[in-house]
Amino acid sequence: MWIIALVFLIIFEAVADIFSKEYSLSGSWIYWSLALLGYVIANIFWLESIRKGSGLARGAILFSVGSAIVAILIGALRYQEKIGRIEFVGILVGLLSIVLIFWSDLAMLIKG
Repeated sequence: MWIIALVFLIIFEAVADIFSKEYSLSGSWIYWSLALLGYVIANIFWLESIRKGSGLARGAILFSVGSAIVAILIGALRYQEKIGRIEFVGILVGLLSIVLIFWSDLAMLIKG
């Protein structure tokens, strides 16, 4: 199922983002290499997600919103980065976009 590949894409993207942040703080080539590897593995899952039917537009929006929310949480929780009002509104709009993407699927579930 394409959603599983998309979840792994977001996970590996988040791991790569952590290594990228660590590289930016330390300059270590090990973090640079691990970040690059994480991004390559993430993109393998992206290709698999598209192949299994996520669709380019829907898949890209879900990936973008999902990875952005995860990156904001990692930044706030691990690196004590501040989440401002604009970022918070962005999270809400992103979540709304996911609801709208699946609106027809949700309506079918509700109708039974």
